Amino acid sequence: MAQVVLIGAPEADAEAFQQRLHADIPSLDLFATNQRSLALENLAGCEVLIGHHFQFDDALLERAPGLKWIQSLTSGTDAILKLAALRSEVAVTSTRGMHGPQMSELVFLAMLALTRDFPRMLRNQAQKVWERWPQPLLHGKRAVIVGVGAISESLAPRCQSFGMQVYGVTAAPRAAPGFERMFRREELKDAAAFADYLIVIVPHTPDNENLIDAGVLRAMKPSAFLINVARGAVLDETALIDALNGRRIAGAAIDVFRETPLPSHSPLWSQERLLITPTVGGMSDVYLDQCYPYVRDNLRRFLEGRLEQLVNRVAR
Repeated sequence: MAQVVLIGAPEADAEAFQQRLHADIPSLDLFATNQRSLALENLAGCEVLIGHHFQFDDALLERAPGLKWIQSLTSGTDAILKLAALRSEVAVTSTRGMHGPQMSELVFLAMLALTRDFPRMLRNQAQKVWERWPQPLLHGKRAVIVGVGAISESLAPRCQSFGMQVYGVTAAPRAAPGFERMFRREELKDAAAFADYLIVIVPHTPDNENLIDAGVLRAMKPSAFLINVARGAVLDETALIDALNGRRIAGAAIDVFRETPLPSHSPLWSQERLLITPTVGGMSDVYLDQCYPYVRDNLRRFLEGRLEQLVNRVAR
């Protein structure tokens, strides 16, 4: 059985991964597949598991009694860390730092579409209606980013390049490039009242469950927009629907949901001033190019016995 098992995905194909790894580490004992069922059959001697966080579950880990390290191909590892079968001695690493470009671009897509009412333009095009209205700008607006990490630090300078003022909300205030000011976690409602765009980029932890609740939404200006590209559980979806129906905020864009795929009966689908994207924030057409260096370099460290030096090791 292989020492390293890799479960691929459309954006990180197993065969393409295997070709690169065998070229860079010819002696690597690797089994790579896009089929989870085949991976399950080859875990008896597995010491390293590589895959997206959503591909891991207790059944997978239970089949790998000799597992020493999990390399997630995503920044988020919360789904892995929650698993009952994850032993305390197993190292977990992420690809933290690679998702800044795609996440930032999705946020800009949301800000521009909401601000200029692009859905209305598309409806008019479908109905052959020529209608013009003044076009609001991002320039001069305030972006408040809830959660200051690698993705936020990639987004903030991009916002500044559009002439926006950028503020952060974090549990551990610190200076960061692109931010004019940091709010403390307990000042979230003050920061929300300050925002033209409240952008949520936090991990899902017990402390962040329903972080954006009715109170935070009530603190926002009627002209402000909410954008959630974090995790579905950090937002109270019922409170958001109430805020939209009551026109207490101008609109929202959501890329993450409590239930994925979003079921057809969800009331979110029928919200006129809500943009829904199907959890594409972390995706890109160069995903393999972005994540491969993390995997290759960490594999080299592992094979050299430098488990403690794995990059992006998650605190357990």
